[in-house]
Amino acid sequence: MQSTLETLGQLERRLNVAVPLQQIEGEVDKRLARLAKTVKLPGFRPGHVPLKMVAQQYGPQVRSDVISDAVQSSFNDAVREQNLRVAGYPRIEPKKSAAPSDGTLEFSAVFEIYPEVTIGDVSGLAIERPQVEVTPEDIDRTVDVLRRQRAVFEPVTRGAQPGDRVLVDFTGTIDDVEFAGGQARDFAITMGEGRMLPEFESAIAGMRTGEVKTFPLTFPADYHGKDVAGKTAQFALTVKEVSEPHIPPLDSAFATAFGMKSGRVEDLRAEVESNLKLELKRKLEAVLKEQAMKALREKAQLTLPKSLVDLESVQLMRRTAANLEQKGMKPEDIKLTPDLFRPQAEERVALGLVLSELVRRENLHAKPEQVKAMVQEVAQTYEQPEAVVRWHYEKPERLNDFEALAVEHNVVEWVLAKAQVKEVPTTFEALMGPAKA
Repeated sequence: MQSTLETLGQLERRLNVAVPLQQIEGEVDKRLARLAKTVKLPGFRPGHVPLKMVAQQYGPQVRSDVISDAVQSSFNDAVREQNLRVAGYPRIEPKKSAAPSDGTLEFSAVFEIYPEVTIGDVSGLAIERPQVEVTPEDIDRTVDVLRRQRAVFEPVTRGAQPGDRVLVDFTGTIDDVEFAGGQARDFAITMGEGRMLPEFESAIAGMRTGEVKTFPLTFPADYHGKDVAGKTAQFALTVKEVSEPHIPPLDSAFATAFGMKSGRVEDLRAEVESNLKLELKRKLEAVLKEQAMKALREKAQLTLPKSLVDLESVQLMRRTAANLEQKGMKPEDIKLTPDLFRPQAEERVALGLVLSELVRRENLHAKPEQVKAMVQEVAQTYEQPEAVVRWHYEKPERLNDFEALAVEHNVVEWVLAKAQVKEVPTTFEALMGPAKA
C-alpha cells in the first residue's frame, strides 16, 4: 500500500492511497471459496456447488464488499502512518487518473483533521460565586407549597377569587371563525396561577357558577401561537363550577402522608431541609459551571471542523424532532433543517474541543474515587443504596455519565482556581426562583 497526503486548507486534507489489485483479488477468491462451502443452489447439495457458479452469482457483491473493506482498512492504516486525527467522516472518491493496467486500486479520501486549540488565559476573568444558605424561612415556604399542593377544593356560591379553581367551557373566534386551540370543555383554571393570559383571568374574576360572559381578548404580538399573535378574539365563556381550596393543617397526618413513619412534623421539616440543600448544591454547581464554560470558550482560539459542526447540527435536529413527536406532533408537520441548529452546534463543538484539550493538557480526567463518591451520593436517594452502587459497577458503561460529571467538576475547579472569584451574598429564593404550588 502506498499513500500520499495533500493539504487542501487549514483543516482539510486529501489522502491518496493505492492498494495492489492482487491483494484484492486474493481476498475475493478466499471469500468465494468460503461461501461455496455453505451456499445453496437448486440442483446441488450444500458444499457441492461449483466454484464457477458461485462466482457468477455472488462474485460482484463479494468483490464490492472486499473493495469497500480494503478501502476502509487502507485508509485507517494510512491515517495511522501519517499520525492524523480525523474529524468526522472521510469522503471517499475513486481516483480518476488510475489506469486498470497499473495493477492497483487507487482512491482519495478527503477529510478534516482536529484543530490546534489554544486555551487562553482565564486568570483575569471575574466569576461570581453565590453565597447562600437554606434558612428556616425557606423550609416554611416549601412546606407551605406542599400543603397547597394537597389542597382539597370544595364548591362555593360566591364569585371566583385568587386561589379558587374554576371549571369553564369557552370558545374563541376571530372574525366569527373558530381558531385552533381556542376551545375547551371542563377546563380547570386556578386563579392567580398564571397559566392563562391575565386578560382571560380578569374576565373570570368575580363570576359565579352558571354565569356566562362574552369578552374580547387581544393576543400579545409575541404570543407563541403565531396564527393568533397580535389579533383580537371574542371569547364566549361559561363558568361551570367555582371551588375554593381547603389547605390541610400541618399536623401528624400530613407528615405521615409524606412518608414520615414517626408522624413528626419536625422529621418532615428535616427531610425538606435535606432536599433543599441538595437542590441548592446542584444549582450552585450549575451556576459556576455555566460561568466557567463561558470563560473557557471566550478565551479559547480554534478553527471549527465543518464536518463536526454538520454532524452536531443533524443530531440536534433529530433530537428536537423526536421530542416534538413525543409531544404529539405529526412527523410530516415538523419542518426542521440542520441549518436552524448550526449556531448551537458550533458552540457545542467548540466547547467540546476546548474541554478535550484542557482535560488532556492538565490531566483533569475523572478519578475512580470521584466517580465512586458520585455514585454513592445518588444511591443514597434509593431505599437500598448498596444495591444501586453494585448495579452501576456491574457494567463499565453505566459509569459513563458519572465520569463525564467528574470531568466537568475538575474543569470547573481548574477555572475557579485560575480566575478572580467574587463571593456574592444572595438568598435561596432569589437563586432558585420562587417556589410554586
